[in-house]
Amino acid sequence: MAERKSHETGCENISGQRGPATVSVGWARFLLRSDSVEFRRHFDAACGYAELGMERESLFELDAIHPAFQARPQVLQLRLHHYMKKRRWAPALRLSQQLCRVAPHCSAGFLHAGFCLHQLGRTAAARKLLIAGPKALLSEPIYFYNMGCYEALLGNVQNAKLHLQTSFKMDASFRALAKKDPDLKALQGTI
Repeated sequence: MAERKSHETGCENISGQRGPATVSVGWARFLLRSDSVEFRRHFDAACGYAELGMERESLFELDAIHPAFQARPQVLQLRLHHYMKKRRWAPALRLSQQLCRVAPHCSAGFLHAGFCLHQLGRTAAARKLLIAGPKALLSEPIYFYNMGCYEALLGNVQNAKLHLQTSFKMDASFRALAKKDPDLKALQGTI
């Protein structure tokens, strides 16, 4: 499958941290102050460095974020971006699974976890994960494209064609991608 299929999707602007319902006033003030200044400064710097291709600096800024904010979806997604870019599939899978737990209604964690599972040779598990994912996946052409690839590799040609046609209807650019995708070799004459 092509790199395009691992792009960021869904819930990019999530804010808020899951945790205990009650915290001390002092701790709450610290979190609020950290959220408004320190968190934003480090996270924005990490994003900027990532956009410039400066991975080491981006990871340094992510590591500087207070531990209370390390499990925020946007932090997990940016760290995940670095792992996937380096093709570090096992740690990327762990982060993706954590993202699924932290933001179970969002598609990004599920898409990335599925992609990582596939890259680790666990295509059937990737398919199963996406099928069980949130309804938000159904609005993502990448979901149908990846499902088409997984179905094709698992020998389910008719299901693969249906998923791919859906992805092409949602985003025509996926057709050109499919024509070059080695995972779809069995369908090349029909795409």
